[in-house]
Amino acid sequence: MLLIDDDNDVRYEVEIQLGATNESHIIRTLEYWDIEKRRYPHSEHVAVIVAEDITTRFFNVISLFNGFIPIVALRVAAIDLGDNNVTLMFTKVLDHQVRAAGEDEESGIVADREYWEKASRPEMMALMDDLLSLIHETDPSVGLNYNQQYVGLMTESRATNYVTFVPKKNQVNVAIKLPQTDTHDSEIEETGLKVNRYDKRYRQYWLVAQPGMSDHTRQMMRNLFREACRRYMS
Repeated sequence: MLLIDDDNDVRYEVEIQLGATNESHIIRTLEYWDIEKRRYPHSEHVAVIVAEDITTRFFNVISLFNGFIPIVALRVAAIDLGDNNVTLMFTKVLDHQVRAAGEDEESGIVADREYWEKASRPEMMALMDDLLSLIHETDPSVGLNYNQQYVGLMTESRATNYVTFVPKKNQVNVAIKLPQTDTHDSEIEETGLKVNRYDKRYRQYWLVAQPGMSDHTRQMMRNLFREACRRYMS
């Protein structure tokens, strides 16, 4: 099964097996994940294993991939409620833990600007450059660092990803590493800028930037970039 979270641009490659996990089950799960990741490299992908019994042996094997390949393992049980009624109960025995795109150690395949120009549009690349110019007002030393999953920031040869970008066809998704506070929420809400989500795991706002931002919105983005930079440097 292929499940898609359109709001957050996440695709779940789900392999379902009757009985207990086995070698071929795990291999198929990783294969499906890899195929879809190659087809849609700009989306986030999570491999999901569903089985009636995830044995200790294969749980340990699955855990070895966790941190490098995002994997979720679910144990499913059918419960007879009587009167020909059956319900399914799912228990999550392993949740995916992967290195965040915004962390200092880079992940994924390094791409280049041409790679992202083909994946987005010239207007969105120009918007990303404009947002970078706002960052330069606080931190002129950073440049863009092109990776397969995102465009990060780099100072000389060191990643400094307190802000990351994902250019799309009609917008640029912007991740800003900041704690979620009422002040930040209200400032963003006042500008009318869309919040895609707040990622609690990696403590970053995902905002949606589009061409034609007002001066007020640009000032708000400038302030958020400045605070994220200050927190990162400290």
